[in-house]
Formats: sequence, C-alpha cells, structure tokens
Amino acid sequence: MKAAYIHIPFCEHICYYCDFNKFLLKNQPVDAYVDMLVKEMKIKAAAYPYEKLHTIFVGGGTPTALNEAQLEKLLSGINEYLPYDHRGEFTFEANPGETSEEKLRILFEHGVNRLSFGVQSFNDRLLEKIGRTHRAADVYHTIETARRSGFENISIDLMFGLPTQTVEEFRTSLDAAFSLQLEHYSSYSLIVEPRTIFYNLMKKGKLPLPSEDTEAQMYDILMNEMEKHGYRQYEISNFARPGFESIHNLVYWDNEEYFGFGAGAHGYEKGVRTANAGPLKKYIRLLQNDTLPVVEKHAETEQERMEEEMFLGLRKNKGVSIRHFQEKFHADLYDVFAPAIQEMTNRGLLEQTADNIRLTRKGRFLGNEVFEAFLLG
Repeated sequence: MKAAYIHIPFCEHICYYCDFNKFLLKNQPVDAYVDMLVKEMKIKAAAYPYEKLHTIFVGGGTPTALNEAQLEKLLSGINEYLPYDHRGEFTFEANPGETSEEKLRILFEHGVNRLSFGVQSFNDRLLEKIGRTHRAADVYHTIETARRSGFENISIDLMFGLPTQTVEEFRTSLDAAFSLQLEHYSSYSLIVEPRTIFYNLMKKGKLPLPSEDTEAQMYDILMNEMEKHGYRQYEISNFARPGFESIHNLVYWDNEEYFGFGAGAHGYEKGVRTANAGPLKKYIRLLQNDTLPVVEKHAETEQERMEEEMFLGLRKNKGVSIRHFQEKFHADLYDVFAPAIQEMTNRGLLEQTADNIRLTRKGRFLGNEVFEAFLLG
C-alpha cells in the first residue's frame, strides 16, 4: 500500500459548486470527530500492517478549518499510526485567507511538505459569484506566508467555465497564477453536480454558463500557456514543473490501492472498493463501538479492474502502458479493447507510442467520450 487519504469534512462556508461530503463547521462535534479519525487509523494500522506510505493527502472540506489544538491532535495521530516515507509527499488542502501563520507552522513541524490551495479564480467578482469567501489579495498573502513558513511545494486550483466568466477573465487569472511561480497547478472546468446550489439554480434557468465552445477555448489557452511558462501537462487537468507532479493523484490514475480515512472517505484495499459512513453521527458512533466505519464494500471483477486501468490511466498524458497492462492482467490490451481502440484512433482521439496508448491533444477535449468507450458492458 502506497497511499492514504484523510477526509476533514468541515467548512467555514459552503461553496455553491461543491458536492463533497462536508458540513458547516459551527456547532459540529469537531473534537469527537478528530478523536475518532485517529482511532480509525489506529484500528486499521493494527489490522493491516503495511510498509511506509509514499503519500498522505488530507483533503476536505477544509482541513485547515480545524483549530490549532485539533490540527496538533490529528497530525500527531497521523505520525503515530501512519508511518510514511519522509522523502515522499504529505499534502494538506487549505483555503487562502483561512490559513494562519501558526497553523502553517504546525503543519510544517509535523512533516507536511506540500500545500494545495483552493484558489479557483483571481477575479473577486467571480469568487463572490461561486460562493468563495477569500479574495485575490488573500491568495498573495497566504502564499507569501506559506513560503516564509518553509513550504517549497505549493499547488493551487483554478477553475474555468464559471458562470458569466469570459475568456479574458480566465487569461487574467492565469497571468496572476503564473506570477506566483508555484511548483504545480490544477485547472479544470466547472461541473454542475446534483445536491449543490448551482444545480438548483441551473434547474431554474438561473445559471449563466459559458458556451461549450468558450469553455473549450479556455482549455486550449490553459494548455498553451502552461507549456509556454514551463509547466508540463502530465494529466488532463494537472501541470507541474519537472519533479513536482502529484505523487498522490498518480496513485489514483495508476489504479493503485490506497487507504481512506474519515467520514465519507473511499478506499481501495486488496481489490475491494470501500466507502465509509458519511453522516458524522454514524461515523463517530461506529468507531466509539470499536467498529471500522465502512458501510459499503465492492470486490472488483477482473473486467472492472481492466476498465478502470484504461479510463483512469488515459487521464495521464503518457497514457496506459501496453506492457504494464499485460503484466498486471495477463492479457493483451488489444485483445480486450480492440473495438474501442480502433474507433477512438480512427476519430483522432487516441494514438500509440512505442509502448503506450494515450489521448491525442484533440482527445483531451473529449476525454469522457473516450473513457466511456472502454466500458465493456
């Protein structure tokens, strides 16, 4: 096992597009949650002894919504029960404007070596429109504080295809992002998910989204500008300086196994996909009764594993290794997926290198169509 994901479901404010398992921080049993989260790690560490992890990712929600004492308790628990290679990657998600110098100090002293900030835009009007509480000035201040605290691996998220967003507004946000000279950028289009404020607005016809052509233009600009500024695209939505690719996300795209801790967290262990209880009370109650909070288990079939190998692996710019597929599944990739490969290649969406099948540049714009073609049914 190489990786662990840890979920902190608390937020100071709920963004209009977010469909993750999250709860407003106020009046929540945060201390009890952190106690049970550490207990979950302890139980699983005893039940599933493993070698040192290569990567730990603490996401949310907003992990830095925890106060200083809660962060200390969580990080001490991680260091005690989740041994990891300190040469690896230990990421914490954070919000600009909500991450104090003291919290950054605590993170750094407990071994966190990578930060991922949910910036989304440098346009204050758009930030307000999507329900973010920070403003562009907060981003600059927070990044400066993080650098001063010792962090040398920082990523930010940027979104495009936002309501009323123009191409020029996206260009301006990109220029602002590059001025920070960060190690990594993630940038992706808005997807309107059920159970979000944006979804309800869309159903009422009150969500003025850019056209598909405009969104495609933004993505084209994104890829061109990232390359021009020296950031290599290694996945559909991710760009990095050489050596700063996200190790944790590559675990997902390489279809490797990982632990999932926390309310609503998903894991993948020994060929079994798991999901934890999402409601806080249920998650806490199960652990108080010395029971792991897993409420769903699915043992994957060989066919499902091969399908996932393709639609996860094809997200990477290098694509899927033909040789690795053969070694992993004892099957020839072309024998299993010949019709899909032929169709997508004929449409100019896939190409083959010496040992890989990968998306073409055109294919990156139509990734979901390509991925669906590899569902065997």
